[in-house]
Amino acid sequence: MGTKREDYITWDEYFMGVAILSGMRSKDPNTQVGACIVSADNKILSMGYNGFPTGCSDDEFPWTREGAPLDNKYLYTTHSELNAILNYRGGSLEGSKLYVSLFPCNECAKAIIQAGIKTVIYDCDKYAGSDSVVASKRMLDAAGVRYYQYNRTNREITFRV
Repeated sequence: MGTKREDYITWDEYFMGVAILSGMRSKDPNTQVGACIVSADNKILSMGYNGFPTGCSDDEFPWTREGAPLDNKYLYTTHSELNAILNYRGGSLEGSKLYVSLFPCNECAKAIIQAGIKTVIYDCDKYAGSDSVVASKRMLDAAGVRYYQYNRTNREITFRV
């Protein structure tokens, strides 16, 4: 009888990988963010990425960040975290964890709190000083939602068959 493999990936590596891979589905030319919601017993519940709502053509709505008030993406896009919450069809998300490639904004923090998600694991916090993220952290702290930055291992993932 052989011994088990020791170089398997951790749960955090696995779920953050799923979140990052989900973000690669985004058609946004500037920002691709992905999210993965996981149960307390490490089962994937839902995934999402930033993009337009169902039925809103990504060929007809704007992808620009600036311009006329009705011609920028911010009025139309749904963030990955909210998409993952809305995509879930199984009932309650109470006590779950959210893996996300970019720290949630204040609007997503509201949805995270209301959905009952208790832990947020994020990869990047490049907007840490922005009003949106400062407000997000304030609300998450007040609501008792734990958050921490994913610790990249820089492990190269290769597929074996």
